[in-house]
Amino acid sequence: MGLRRRVIIITDGDEYAKRAIQLVASQVGGRCISSSYGNPSKLTGPQLVKLIKKTPNDPVLVMFDDSGLLGEGAGERALKYVAQHKDIEVLGIIAVASKTRQEEWTRVDVCIDRDGKLTPFGVDKFGIPELEMGRLNGDTVYCLDELDVPLIVGIGDIGKMGKFDQYERGSPITKMAVELILERSGYEWKI
Repeated sequence: MGLRRRVIIITDGDEYAKRAIQLVASQVGGRCISSSYGNPSKLTGPQLVKLIKKTPNDPVLVMFDDSGLLGEGAGERALKYVAQHKDIEVLGIIAVASKTRQEEWTRVDVCIDRDGKLTPFGVDKFGIPELEMGRLNGDTVYCLDELDVPLIVGIGDIGKMGKFDQYERGSPITKMAVELILERSGYEWKI
């Protein structure tokens, strides 16, 4: 058996997220599984684990998206498979807020608002703090509370947040979330 691969899970997979995650992965010396993007996710858990194992270096950033479907969809099934795989070490999860106000929410350890400030309150898709502490509404977060991961960081909609996380600006909020997970995990990365 080889070394366990160190992974950061992201609960968004649209085109904006893909561009932001690719950029941030390169900035921290990691890799993005670009083919994990899709709204909804198209790859299965076993397919993603194979791709993760083929990447030349860690950390590996992987996207999962359920496209707003209620309950456990394909993105969440793949997410759970990857997160619980014996060859994967999840350093943390970036839980992405969405406009859903239905049943899907998750607990978060901390959020980063659109101004780059850490907050114990959840944030909405625009990165604006909400009223509930430690809780975030999203559309691919249904299963996160079932997972044993060291850190869940909530942020607004990746690559967007009312232009506060635009790719053209370097996706600073997404980068902060990745760096926070790396820092808290003790993982040493290239700056």
